[in-house]
Amino acid sequence: MTADERHRTDDQHDGSSSWWWGMGPMGAVGLIVFGIAAAGWSALGMPGSASDDDRTVDSYQAARVIAIGMVVAGTALLGRLRHRATRTDQAEERDGH
Repeated sequence: MTADERHRTDDQHDGSSSWWWGMGPMGAVGLIVFGIAAAGWSALGMPGSASDDDRTVDSYQAARVIAIGMVVAGTALLGRLRHRATRTDQAEERDGH
């Protein structure tokens, strides 16, 4: 590991990550809503959706989008909780507890 890699912050993106990297909580909610809408669109057989034989594939793709959205949302939530815990620990150290 080089010195540059050790000092890289979470906000810096090196281009080798997945397309959903850095979307944040609002992007995650957008993915989940879009996936649910796509699954409903396909299940109802609306115009532009696949034929009866390909609805399984459409549902699978929609489920993948929902799952990615849930992972991004969970990661954002855990990051926020970790940041809050770190901030609380630092405040306790300053107070001498």
